[in-house]
Amino acid sequence: MLKDRFGNEYAQGVPYARGKILTSAASDFRKLREAWRHIEARVSARGLGAVFNFSGLEHGLPLDAADLPFADDFVAPALYFEKFRKAALDHLGGSPAVHDAALFNRLTGATYATHLTLVKPGAVVLGVSASYSHPSVVRAAAQAGAKLVDTRGLDQFADALECESDVALVVLTRLAVTYEILAVREIEKIVGLAHGRGVPVYVDDAGGARVGPAVFDQPRTLQLGVDLVATGLDKYGTVGPRLGVMAGEKSLVERIRVRGYEMGLEARPFLYPAAFRSLAGSTSERVLHLVQTAREVAAAVRRVLGDRVHETPVIAELLAEDILEIAMIRAGVTAPPVVPYEAASALAMLLLRDYGVITVQLVGVPPGTSAVMLKFIAPETLARFGGADAYARAIDDCLMKLAGMLAEPRQIARLLLGE
Repeated sequence: MLKDRFGNEYAQGVPYARGKILTSAASDFRKLREAWRHIEARVSARGLGAVFNFSGLEHGLPLDAADLPFADDFVAPALYFEKFRKAALDHLGGSPAVHDAALFNRLTGATYATHLTLVKPGAVVLGVSASYSHPSVVRAAAQAGAKLVDTRGLDQFADALECESDVALVVLTRLAVTYEILAVREIEKIVGLAHGRGVPVYVDDAGGARVGPAVFDQPRTLQLGVDLVATGLDKYGTVGPRLGVMAGEKSLVERIRVRGYEMGLEARPFLYPAAFRSLAGSTSERVLHLVQTAREVAAAVRRVLGDRVHETPVIAELLAEDILEIAMIRAGVTAPPVVPYEAASALAMLLLRDYGVITVQLVGVPPGTSAVMLKFIAPETLARFGGADAYARAIDDCLMKLAGMLAEPRQIARLLLGE
């Protein structure tokens, strides 16, 4: 059983321990509602300019005014499905002669539909990434009644493939939840081994679909020889909505699309124009700008917090364990009154309440990580906030406020869940 630095065992299905405040996904939703309350108060008092999206995610709706008259489920797909399909295949490196595309309500929806189509109960799903698969993969495999064997890197994957006899699907994550990336040579060998066993490869390429080519000069996903890929339209160079785009071998996409419709996992057809615009407007230059801005923020936070800032080539983060340790040191507390995930959530809520900052901690239910991430920050949003040093000062101030709450954990409960 995996444990955090304080000896707390990880909860089932997420890569962190739960405590006495945030006990389940239900309490995560209560936390999200409390965050909405702060957003409502700030916007009502000062307008939209009082909130700052530093989550690295774009959950807007990129529709032009001219799109609105036909934004319904009948006309919009008739006018935009083929445009969407071409843009999706271009984005993911596909060929119209070989590949097709489908649009799902979320990337998670695409992952679920893939598992429910290709994996029979009792079969094995092999996950492979530079660290660990996203919790959505864990849940999709469980929903399909499969055994998930999650592996780290080529060597572990090869060993697991050799040991397991009934592998139905390989789920490869190019850019892991920890923002470590698999090298192309590893991916090619993994794909070759899987295909040698007749096993299809599905790539959970949430952000890697753009970060791989733009930052690491890697091929587009389908150019890696994989069978299927899905990516999100809310991440790193796309501008929303929060939809999942799938592309891959025609017959597989057709089967998975149908299963998605049967299970209610498809995107509403009136969203095809927005999906097309998001894909068509994505550029490598924008991805590089977002990465550079995040690096500037990381450098500013490092000047305040030192080596507590953990960096990868594309993002930086404050690990939940470090957040709790910093607060404990500042408070002079020796025994942790909350788990790291709750401390990180409290820091995120303080940043929202007092500075209008939205972090990725306040997005997922449940979040896929316990860290507070500094990632893919829009330079125009950072400038509006006051720059990297202003953001670093806000984090430092909220860490001091968190430290002041540790002596009475009920304050943290009220902060996260309200009265």
